[in-house]
Amino acid sequence: MKIMRLGEHGREQPVVLVDAVDGSPRCFSLLPLTNDIDGGFLAAGGVDRVREALAAGELPLLEEAGALRVGSPVARPGTVVGIGMNYAAHAAESGAEPPSVPVVFLKPSNTVTGPYDPAPLPPRSTQYDWEVELGIVIGREAGYLGSTEEAAACIAGYVTANDFSEREYQLPGAAGQWTKGKSLPGSTPLGPWLVPAQDIDGGNLRLRSWVNGEPRQDSSSSELIFDAPTLVHHCSQYMRLEPGDVILTGTPQGVALSGRFPYLQPGDLVEVEVEGLGRQRQELFRTPAAVTA
Repeated sequence: MKIMRLGEHGREQPVVLVDAVDGSPRCFSLLPLTNDIDGGFLAAGGVDRVREALAAGELPLLEEAGALRVGSPVARPGTVVGIGMNYAAHAAESGAEPPSVPVVFLKPSNTVTGPYDPAPLPPRSTQYDWEVELGIVIGREAGYLGSTEEAAACIAGYVTANDFSEREYQLPGAAGQWTKGKSLPGSTPLGPWLVPAQDIDGGNLRLRSWVNGEPRQDSSSSELIFDAPTLVHHCSQYMRLEPGDVILTGTPQGVALSGRFPYLQPGDLVEVEVEGLGRQRQELFRTPAAVTA
């Protein structure tokens, strides 16, 4: 079962994508159940309600689904939490030792966009980078959790994510700050769909990325230093996670920061994919600089 949001930006409608008996995908509207895929829907057992409605044949077929834009599978999260250097090989290519505790940062929720939307390159950016990541979607409030078992129960599902990062803003010198390099508009594409946690093994998924059709990253979530329940448990000790929030679990090796590949340029085509969670496709374009009088 794959949960999606389709339609123009700000006017998306919730749907569920399922494979018919003949193997062809079919989209059913979730409007009889909810107006959106948000924290309230997830916290109220929305995923189970979708299963029940599908089984009962209560959801109308959305005939024009293929013609609609694909939005982020979850409405704008309250919080997007990023995890840094959560693959040992990526930490090494970044010139750092693997962390002994999770490296946590926050991204503005207004960076979230759809999986096929064009990706804006900042006006003065020279070191814009890609990062395929497994995204965790929180399904119930998590605060001061007592165990990773409790944490696992708070995971509603998983999504494909790309954490676009401007390395010149993020890292070098006294002015380098993770928030600056991770907060740029359109820098957090999510989707194309949300898969419920009980339908997929989040601890054993292949992650890949390509730039202009050339392979870049190829790894597995089994190589995470801190797995999904551990991250939810850890973050809950320092912040309150709410339904609909998203945690980006970190990227594997194979980014431009490694020095093995060039940074992104206008016109480049970036694709990222997490096994079972779908592939994204973003074309980079240069955002014009502001004109001052």
